[in-house]
Amino acid sequence: MPRPSPIPVLVLTGLSGAGKSTALNVFEDLGFFCVDGLPASMLPKLVSLYEGQEVLPGKGLALGMDIRQQDFLRQWGQARQDLAQYDISLQVIFIEAELPELMRRYATTRRPHPLESEQLGLQQALELERNLLEPVRAEADLVLDTTHYSVHDLRRVLQEKWSYLEEQTSGLRVHIISFGFKYGPPKEADLLFDLRFLPNPYFDLLLRPLTGKDQIVADYVFQDESGKLFANKLMEFVLFLLPLYAREGRFRVTIGLGCTGGRHRSVAAAEMLFRNLKEQGYAVSLEHRHIEKG
Repeated sequence: MPRPSPIPVLVLTGLSGAGKSTALNVFEDLGFFCVDGLPASMLPKLVSLYEGQEVLPGKGLALGMDIRQQDFLRQWGQARQDLAQYDISLQVIFIEAELPELMRRYATTRRPHPLESEQLGLQQALELERNLLEPVRAEADLVLDTTHYSVHDLRRVLQEKWSYLEEQTSGLRVHIISFGFKYGPPKEADLLFDLRFLPNPYFDLLLRPLTGKDQIVADYVFQDESGKLFANKLMEFVLFLLPLYAREGRFRVTIGLGCTGGRHRSVAAAEMLFRNLKEQGYAVSLEHRHIEKG
């Protein structure tokens, strides 16, 4: 494949058991040259092999890295510095899941966690890993919580998110999540808005089977003056905050919009915010976490 400029380099990392290997398979299917378990110190050396070459073995490089590698954190910091000399587009996806779900997955597979020892049980190992990787998570271009995902859900979401990562190789990225409070708010949200004060389409039997993606539902949600005013104030507030986050060097901001079931009001508001931020030139992605449950 002809070499693109800059070279796409995708690093998949995160918590053990969260789905990194599955995610790497998705990018292999998307046409990337994939390597799992690559030591972070080898990343600049691998990139240097393709610097100046006219042909890549795929759309780019997708590399799996995690805490199994000895001295991963120190090597990763040095690797990021060394990569500055190359003409690449580096994207980091951090994959995580909630502690009870990770413990359930390990109980199912019966495999040991890489940090388990005579001194550390599974829960302590998982908690230690999360704390150790927090600096990597903070710098990631995309954080993906797989707690409620099946393998098929993860594949679909990653395929959708990749188009978002391709749109813009630098600057602040915004991820919008609609959700239902009855199923729990997203823990990764930086900003969280409760929309349960808006008119609820659930109580209209004609609207109940629909979702906030349908224009008739959105019109219902924002029909009165308070709804219209909220929509304007929300946009005004978010557009005020995002440049301030960017000025502080933030890579990513996640916005959670919640209603009772995550099917109508939160979805309508998330769709509205997504469209408006796209029009403003932001690299923005959208996830309706509970739309099928609500």
